[in-house]
Amino acid sequence: MKLLVKGGRVIDPENKRDELLDILVEDGKITRVGKSLKSKDAETLDAAGKIVCPGFIDIHVHLREPGFEYKEDLASGTRAAAAGGFTTVGCMPNTSPVIDNMAVARFVRERAQRSGVVNVLPIGSITKKQAGDELSEYADLLAAGCVAFSDDGRPVSKAGVMRNALEYTKMFGVPVLSHSEDLNLTADGQMHEGYYSTYYGLKGIPAAAEEVMVARDIVLARLTGGQLHICHASTAGAMELIRQAKAEGLNVTCEVTPHHLTLSDEIVGTYDTDTKVMPPLRSQEHIAALRAALLEGTIDCIATDHAPHHLESKDCEYNLAAVGISGLETAVAVIMDQLVSQNLLPLPEMVRLFTTGPANVMGLAKGRLNAGDTANITIIDPDLTKTVTPQQFYSKGKNTPFKGMQLTGWPWATIVAGKLVYINGRIIEE
Repeated sequence: MKLLVKGGRVIDPENKRDELLDILVEDGKITRVGKSLKSKDAETLDAAGKIVCPGFIDIHVHLREPGFEYKEDLASGTRAAAAGGFTTVGCMPNTSPVIDNMAVARFVRERAQRSGVVNVLPIGSITKKQAGDELSEYADLLAAGCVAFSDDGRPVSKAGVMRNALEYTKMFGVPVLSHSEDLNLTADGQMHEGYYSTYYGLKGIPAAAEEVMVARDIVLARLTGGQLHICHASTAGAMELIRQAKAEGLNVTCEVTPHHLTLSDEIVGTYDTDTKVMPPLRSQEHIAALRAALLEGTIDCIATDHAPHHLESKDCEYNLAAVGISGLETAVAVIMDQLVSQNLLPLPEMVRLFTTGPANVMGLAKGRLNAGDTANITIIDPDLTKTVTPQQFYSKGKNTPFKGMQLTGWPWATIVAGKLVYINGRIIEE
């Protein structure tokens, strides 16, 4: 099968490319990138006026299968990813059973290959059953297809266990993805601790709950030489700690989410449970710090922390509601509309944060458009304006605080291994 992507603005950060080009795809591979390409027997995809990028990568999603298929499964989650412009996702291990052994990791890989439409990379749990006590069998999990380790959803509270995890993974050259939360400081908290938590009468979660764990893990990264990645960083203090660690030359990286970059704790006053996340939406000074860190390169990538939930777990009192946002389908549009179009983030830098950034964190040979590479391609329509309508999501999770917002700059087409899997609002089913 041949596909010719014609006339788009190709932005490829790794190759420092930003120009009008064509891309020829044959048998799932990129064969040529250049001007005025022709192929008599290729299907032509007119990308004029569009932005053509390496396939976007999200290293932090919760696909819920096995065990919580009523919230999401690999079929629905990967279709949501494709609709959001993502060609590769890393799925977190807080499933049931947990991805802490070869059998579950293989199940996820094989199930995703059968029912999914994008690349799915399992992330193994740091500890068995995510209990925080005993390390999982890392060599077995890597052999079964895992690419990193995390207990995301739960912090590794014992410093000795985290030290051992960083030392063990160093042998394999893979990262430990840390959920930075001190449970003693977040207990019973509902939102960011500050002016609005007092005004709204909800128990607050201090920024320090994140920062003390980031500080601890950076100390352990220094001690062990292991590769530490901070998930969903959300505070100014965390950014400063990460900035210092990078300046010191430590192997420390981090991600931020679209919602922490664009939404403040003020909106919690609606008591809409779709605003309840962990870490919580922060105040404006923290948002400003995150945006500054984006521009200076302290932040390595943007990740959604896609956390779909069924209606009942959100349709309840705020203090009883589950935490999390269904973020795959809105992430790119939110960043395009709220940051890029506002001249707060250059477009090529946005592309880097979704491509080479996450690829480098995870050690993946992805996020570029070279001849010979697998043809994973994301195409964005910068002029496409749509209203966020959760009922139209491919994800089973309709929980988004962006509902009803009109955003401009949406994914238009998603190509995975040379196959067009999403275009102009619809998944292409076989």
